[in-house]
Amino acid sequence: MVAGGSGSGPGGADAEASAEGLERLTWLRAEVARHNRLYHAEDAPEIPDAEFDALVAELRALEAAVQPNLASTASPADAVGAPPSSRFAVVVHAAPMLSLDNAMDDAALADFDRRVQAGLGHTGLGDIGAVDYCAEPKLDGLALSLLYRDGRLLRAATRGDGSRGEDVTLNCSRLACIPRVLGAAAPRELEVRGEVFMTWSGFAELNRRQAEAGEKCFVNPRNAAAGSVRTLDPEVSAGRPLEFLAYGAVGAGGAALAGRQSELLDALAALGLPVSPLRACVSGLAGARAYFARIEALRGSLDIPIDGCVFKVDHFDLQQELGFVSRAPRWAVARKFPPEEAITRVLGITVNVGRTGALTPAARLEPVFVGGATVTNATLHNADEIMRLDLRVGDTVVVRRAGDVIPEVVRVLVERRPPEALPWPLPTHCPACDTPVARAAGEVVLRCPAGFVCPAQRLEGLLHFVSRRAMDIDGFGEKLLQQLLQSGRVQDAADLFSLTSADLLAMDRVGERLARRLLDNLAAARHTTLARFIHALGIREVGEATAALLAEVFGDIEPLMRAETSDLEQIPDIGPIVAAHIVEHFRLPAHCALIERLRAQGVQWETVATAPGGEGPLAGLTVVLTGTFALGSRETLRARLQSLGARVGEGVSRQTSYLIAGEAAGSKRAKAEALGVPVLDEAGLELLLAGERSPAPASA
Repeated sequence: MVAGGSGSGPGGADAEASAEGLERLTWLRAEVARHNRLYHAEDAPEIPDAEFDALVAELRALEAAVQPNLASTASPADAVGAPPSSRFAVVVHAAPMLSLDNAMDDAALADFDRRVQAGLGHTGLGDIGAVDYCAEPKLDGLALSLLYRDGRLLRAATRGDGSRGEDVTLNCSRLACIPRVLGAAAPRELEVRGEVFMTWSGFAELNRRQAEAGEKCFVNPRNAAAGSVRTLDPEVSAGRPLEFLAYGAVGAGGAALAGRQSELLDALAALGLPVSPLRACVSGLAGARAYFARIEALRGSLDIPIDGCVFKVDHFDLQQELGFVSRAPRWAVARKFPPEEAITRVLGITVNVGRTGALTPAARLEPVFVGGATVTNATLHNADEIMRLDLRVGDTVVVRRAGDVIPEVVRVLVERRPPEALPWPLPTHCPACDTPVARAAGEVVLRCPAGFVCPAQRLEGLLHFVSRRAMDIDGFGEKLLQQLLQSGRVQDAADLFSLTSADLLAMDRVGERLARRLLDNLAAARHTTLARFIHALGIREVGEATAALLAEVFGDIEPLMRAETSDLEQIPDIGPIVAAHIVEHFRLPAHCALIERLRAQGVQWETVATAPGGEGPLAGLTVVLTGTFALGSRETLRARLQSLGARVGEGVSRQTSYLIAGEAAGSKRAKAEALGVPVLDEAGLELLLAGERSPAPASA
């Protein structure tokens, strides 16, 4: 950490190194304390969590090297939260609200498990084997203490500095997510610990409202939630989309409810307190690793902001044996995900042209590891977003990536801007065909109006047509399609089905085996479903779910082509904008001609048989299928359910009647459980297909 040298004694290299170390140590202490205050007290962080964690780690290492006798309580690296604000009355916590130690990688998680094993072994318990851990996702929100007396909410307080928090009872008593009265089995006094947070969808809606009102937008859901709870106006708190999940209880009341953490969460749920539906009890390090992998895989599909998993020794008596260090329990750890945010530099701004002509700017970045992957590009959404961010080439920026979500620039660190950085000029012409760009009234997106004349739009349209969720024609990647377009052999999707072996062999890196496979894939794609065909047409703002809905309602392509906006607007989930795009698409002669040319090339689609007028024993139900089923393919099951009057959706929402989960069900099941949507197994599906509207949900 501190550079060494060959000199020694006063004035030598060792003295210089020591002076440098002390100077760096002083700076780090001030910086960690400042960022701690910005995060916990002002809800206005300047740097990502990962950069703050790195500063804390460096501070601890330097303190150990330069001042090893420093008491941990004297270091800002060991501070818990921040002192309570003078704007609120102070609450002294009966039991401290401590932080958790972080495990940033799998090795650190293994070290935690070894420490637990060793700690319990020293108590004389002998060879205890694998320890049971209660596991939950780690919420990224604001920690709260809720005190209930005789089953009624008496007080709510923030964590503050761990010993003293802020009294936010008035605000929290107005929140629908926090029960004001518990069930009859509640102990006389119960102090509940939990987290108030904001979902990603709620955060996006709040920022939309803030922007429309000309008010400041929030940086992330955590700060939005914290700012909403710590406002001085209870009406503001009540109007914000806040959620709460309990993760524990302290004192005699908590001990009276259960002897294990997992049982305590079940007891809190029975009292009416919301707890994580993704909680689990796992066995040992192997169980903790498997749970972490499962939640990390779900992370990108969850509406809840999480930044890791928390593992707690499940038995309370074992927790007591392990005890605490100054700021954290020895019996719990937070296994953090790879950072979703990181800092890097903008090397340039490029503009991509999509299949609908939309010009989407993107930032070229210095490579940075974030969210489990190395990122070199980030979307900037549209030109207005660049203006809002005041983004310039050369700027240092915070980049966010969550799971498989496209990386995006969150904010610009203006204080690090180089003096030569200039504002980015808006594009006036399409970078692919040089056509002057246009912006429709009420839209923020610049578009190239050239349509398929624009080579970029033609290529993107073909890539969408052959994609897995559209016509699913494997093997036709971007490079091959570019060659076919440049050769003039392919002009639109219909031309793909007239390709010959000789056409394909004339392309670079296409041999006889590949050419034969490509022709076989084209032949298989000639028979598809109506939903896939509609999706493949590339109608603006008609994705997979909307295409399935249109197929369900209209049954064939001709009725859809004749539909008016008034017909389409009667369909749930289709508004006037999407309806207008659909009508506009089929009014263009070239689009109708393409459908006829596809038919002439032998492309066929299954028509959808529906109960007349949405009638049938399952009319009014909305179901979603996920996984694989012994009863048949999902397409077959979809058609059977639709014929009984059910609507079969693609995405799970609060309006979903049932999620039907087969083998290898993925993230949709977790989302359904989080939303309280009943989940049916294959036995429940059989009852639905027999016309039973209310089959019993599958056991967990």
